[in-house]
Amino acid sequence: MQDDRRPIANDPRLAAIRHVLTVNGRSVAVEAAPATRLLYVLRNDLALNGPKYGCGLGQCGSCTVLVDGRALRSCAIPLRAAVGRRITTLEGLAQDGRLHPVQEAFIAENAAQCGYCLNGMIMTAVALLSANPDPDEAEIRAGLQGNLCRCGTHIEILRAVRAAAERMRAGTRGDAA
Repeated sequence: MQDDRRPIANDPRLAAIRHVLTVNGRSVAVEAAPATRLLYVLRNDLALNGPKYGCGLGQCGSCTVLVDGRALRSCAIPLRAAVGRRITTLEGLAQDGRLHPVQEAFIAENAAQCGYCLNGMIMTAVALLSANPDPDEAEIRAGLQGNLCRCGTHIEILRAVRAAAERMRAGTRGDAA
């Protein structure tokens, strides 16, 4: 009996095609299979290293990006689902040469140790504060609960999010240095 299945190497679903994305406010074209994970395109094709590969299952948060303002796991998003959406990475948060208030607060509060979780914590905090500009500690904890930090800077991270919320409500930016 003859096997009519084509080898996986010839599967048209794996063929690279051109996709146009909006990343950090600019239009970019990439060639990749539609099912390629957004994380791989951001890191490998666009050299954006803010989002990190952590678990590959969308559970640790290190690959978090904003998609139309929502914090989503880029390791779980197929490229085809990102077309036509606004994607913001850690690199796209700064405006006019100034860090985002959340980035400034994380620096000021020393809310990083190894830095691996930092991308996800910051991106999730930005989305949280956009939706809720005055969260209490319980809301901050709930908002960040899907992000894993192995170094134990949780107290500093909570302080940083509270400080960023205060800066954003006041419309001020602190010194990042």
